[in-house]
Amino acid sequence: MRILNTMAARAIPLVPRSLIRKISRRYIAGETLCDARTRIRALHAAGFRTTVDVLGETASSPEQADSMARDYLNLVEALGAENQPTELSIKLTALGLHLDEDACMARVSMVLRAAASHGIGACIDMEDISCTQKTLDAFEEFEADGYPVGIALQAYLTRTNDDIVPLQARKSRMRICKGIYAESTEHLVDGASKDRAAINAHFLRHVSSAIRAGSFVGIATHDAQLIDALTSWLQRERVDRSQFEFQMLLGVCEPQRDALLAQGFHVRVYVPYGHDWYGYSTRRIKENPRIAGYILAAMIRNARAR
Repeated sequence: MRILNTMAARAIPLVPRSLIRKISRRYIAGETLCDARTRIRALHAAGFRTTVDVLGETASSPEQADSMARDYLNLVEALGAENQPTELSIKLTALGLHLDEDACMARVSMVLRAAASHGIGACIDMEDISCTQKTLDAFEEFEADGYPVGIALQAYLTRTNDDIVPLQARKSRMRICKGIYAESTEHLVDGASKDRAAINAHFLRHVSSAIRAGSFVGIATHDAQLIDALTSWLQRERVDRSQFEFQMLLGVCEPQRDALLAQGFHVRVYVPYGHDWYGYSTRRIKENPRIAGYILAAMIRNARAR
């Protein structure tokens, strides 16, 4: 069954957009700001924290980057007016990193400044390896400017062993995830290209060392075995729950997410919204071959019913 699901995941580009759209409702708050606000309010009412992401591709023009900045500013104003204590997820490439680094920094600073005025923080997302150093440098500047901002680190990269050191020294706020970009083996920890479980020991080490250094850590994973190992360590070390939170994607592993909340852990849900629902949804489906298998089965049932 695993092989069939993997084959189905590779065939996702052939699946009708209408079916992808139906599945996407699980992973995306909606296309509009109003949709996002509705989902955020519901999650907050249930006791979850949230991080909001405006979906969009890498900016290919200054106008596209400016448009994304305006979308973030509109989001900040709307959430600020409702006093919703959320957080922004920001990809630098969507705001023009590959076009003009200075202009990108100016756009992000404008968004961070507006967010801070409403008590809203942000996390600078980590992208592929070509952006890693530039992202770290930009984050250091934003942090030095006093913005309430954190940064994502990817445990599957060997360079994270070194990148995390100055962040720990500064007690920077971090989001630690496994990493999803298709990088060459030379950049990855041993075994990561073939087995995601090979990343777990590195993930656990980064989380534990960052917490011991005094950083606040967002633990971003859906791996049940890794979560069990982390909760055991956190409880054994009597780590104060104000020092960390678990983070999960909207619509993914909801029973596990709810169980963590019921155990008294802080849980943050990543809430994406926007018109780029197709690109985001296909990425989520490819990452979860079981869902791809479900889609393939649904297509077969529909064909037989005709």
